[in-house]
Amino acid sequence: MKNLLKPFSLALFVAATLLTQSACNRTSPPANTIIPATSSSPHFCKAIGGPASEEGKSLIQTSDGGYAIAGTTKSFGVGSGDVYIVKLDANGNLQWTKTIGGKNWEEGHSLIQTSDGGYAIAGTTTSFGAGGTDVYVVKLDANGNLQWTKTIGGKNWEEGLALIQTSDGGYAIAGATPSFGAGEKDVYVVKLDANGNLQWTKTIGGKNDDYGFSLIQTSDGGYAIAGYTKSFGAGGEDVYVVKLDAKGNLQWTKTIGAKNKYPSKLPLIQTSDGGYAIAGYTSSFGAGETDVYVIKLDKNGHACCAVSQTSQVGSGGTLGSPTPSIGSGGTLTSPTSSTSSGGTLTNQCP
Repeated sequence: MKNLLKPFSLALFVAATLLTQSACNRTSPPANTIIPATSSSPHFCKAIGGPASEEGKSLIQTSDGGYAIAGTTKSFGVGSGDVYIVKLDANGNLQWTKTIGGKNWEEGHSLIQTSDGGYAIAGTTTSFGAGGTDVYVVKLDANGNLQWTKTIGGKNWEEGLALIQTSDGGYAIAGATPSFGAGEKDVYVVKLDANGNLQWTKTIGGKNDDYGFSLIQTSDGGYAIAGYTKSFGAGGEDVYVVKLDAKGNLQWTKTIGAKNKYPSKLPLIQTSDGGYAIAGYTSSFGAGETDVYVIKLDKNGHACCAVSQTSQVGSGGTLGSPTPSIGSGGTLTSPTSSTSSGGTLTNQCP
């Protein structure tokens, strides 16, 4: 499981480089020197961690102008790896850190600030739940105090990779499950209410591996998920886009790609015209071994490169409410690194 997630973890880690090993396109200051902030635009490079290894996988700017990062720590906590949350102020000063987990391995993959000013994290746990790994959802208040945790899964290896707060105040999580569904792994979508109670789960996929990496709530109250599929498409791992209504009923699925791999987080947005845009990378098209890949769909999932699929839909999952251990830790430093630019644009469609 760890090896499978490694490419995606790297992509998420790079997305958090403003706070961890950020690229500062400025004259390098002496080591461990905090760069003075300006009133108009604070700038800094920070690393937070301990003697072992830490990884930042999700980054947000918070309502107070600061930043929060979620990921994994091996230096702090009670197990071989704990969920790690770091809060910085607007100038990059450390405000607090939290570890949440049990005696085994936990990872935080997706972080949001909630409507009450607190935080919610989705990830995976091997310490709690019904099976090998379960989807792990953690709710903190604005000061990082634990409010509740939930596990959702079956006897095998569920993963929670994307999290949103929904318009009703609840939460939706997307990831993958081998415990339920039609194949080796199916896209797994979980809906919780505001208190973390399970409302519904959905599995979408075919006989092979299908993953959901990104999740949004759409303007019609439904949901869209972007991931990859080995069950449908041209072969290898194709981009997989799934559209559900507000109750989790399947509306359509699309595949985009060719006989190569698309192992990326695949960020997904809804566009101003009601359609969708997805970014990732491709080894099937472009100028080199892999190129950045950007896909635009209309509101019904149509595009020059998109193919409709008939996917199987199911449900399943046991809800648990574990009591993890809470801790804190982390040393703040200010490293520097270098930047460059470049790239060739290739059109797949005429």
